[in-house]
Amino acid sequence: MLIQYLKSKIHMAVITDAQPDYVGSLTIDLDLMEASGLAPNQKILVTNGANGNRFETYVLEGRRGAGEICLNGPAAHMGAPGDKVVIMGFCLLTPEEARHHRPTVVFVREGNKPALNVEAASH
Repeated sequence: MLIQYLKSKIHMAVITDAQPDYVGSLTIDLDLMEASGLAPNQKILVTNGANGNRFETYVLEGRRGAGEICLNGPAAHMGAPGDKVVIMGFCLLTPEEARHHRPTVVFVREGNKPALNVEAASH
C-alpha cells in the first residue's frame, strides 16, 4: 500500500506577482525549487496565510535568484502580492519507506531567498 506523505515544503514565501491571464500554475524561483526538491510541472498544494485559501496547482520554473513567487491563471485570484504562502509537494511511500523518510523544509528570508533547510521531523 502507498500512502501520501509530505516530501518538501517552502515555508512563508511572499507572493511577488499575480497574472490572471496566464494559463495556470505557480512560478517559483529556481533557487527555491532546487532547495526544496520541487520540479517543474510537479503538483503542489499552496496555503495562503493572509486569507486562508488552499489550492492545488503545478510548479513553473522561475528565474534563478529573482525571488519570484507568481500566481498564474485562476490561482491569481487566491492571493495577492505581499501575502505569505506555504508551498508543499508530496510523495507516495510504503509504510516501510515512510519510517525513514524526512521531508525537506525550506525557510525563506527576505527577497524569497532560501534561508535554511531542515528535516520536518526535527520540529
